[in-house]
Amino acid sequence: MKRLLACTALLVASAAPAQTPPRAEPVPGGVAVVSIDAATKDMPRAYLGDSRVMVIREKAKWLAVVGLPLSLRAGEHELRIIDGAGQKLLQPFTVRSKKYGAQNISLQNKRMVNPTREDMVRIGLDSSDIRAAFTTWREIETPPLTFDLPVAGPVSGVFGTRRLFNNQERQPHSGVDLAAPRGTPIRAPADGVIVGTGEYFFNGRTVFIDHGQGLITMYNHMDRIAVALGDAVKRGQRIGDVGMTGRVTGPHLHWGVSLNDVRVDPLMFVPEDVLKNSASRK
Repeated sequence: MKRLLACTALLVASAAPAQTPPRAEPVPGGVAVVSIDAATKDMPRAYLGDSRVMVIREKAKWLAVVGLPLSLRAGEHELRIIDGAGQKLLQPFTVRSKKYGAQNISLQNKRMVNPTREDMVRIGLDSSDIRAAFTTWREIETPPLTFDLPVAGPVSGVFGTRRLFNNQERQPHSGVDLAAPRGTPIRAPADGVIVGTGEYFFNGRTVFIDHGQGLITMYNHMDRIAVALGDAVKRGQRIGDVGMTGRVTGPHLHWGVSLNDVRVDPLMFVPEDVLKNSASRK
């Protein structure tokens, strides 16, 4: 994979217009929107553990937009805040529990369930590249927080589902699947910068878009990639085509969203009216 280094220029947050945050669902695998008590005009910094968290402004207050790991326990948690004056504080928030379903998938290619030793070497290299893309941080005043669906087609696989391949449990589903024929255009759901492309054992041909402040989207199993490292893409721009590369049973797009290096449900960033009309999109 090729990767773009994160930009280092710090933008003046106090000049940023107000934003509308994504649909909040403070559950494991969801997004928490936490009001920050810091009373400074300069943007505070927020951290969940060691990971920096997106901060936006809504009218006169600061909000942290936090990706919550699927493994996170329900209950009380804290963000570590450093305000514009350098003062430190802890901002509490509550995570609710959520249960996800399960799905058993039959694969004829046994290596996609139990990889060989040589496969594992490749998978390890893939994982390093993918993590590098997900940990990209680009300072931006107003990251886009409302997404279009990248493919005109229905949701065929939901986020968080426990996955069993040939009755062997593996990692939960870390994105959503959008059903579409091979060759269907894949379009950027919002403005961003291409920070990675590659072809991986499980994910097949893949593109990563950096939307700013730790918000990264991923596109798997592509047939063709139509963008290159460093390209600035606009909402609606074609970035490639639907395919069936990697671990698949048929053509579709696996769409992932990562926020503060945590995989979250992409549909929280998609307006409900868009979801309702997704099957009829042209």
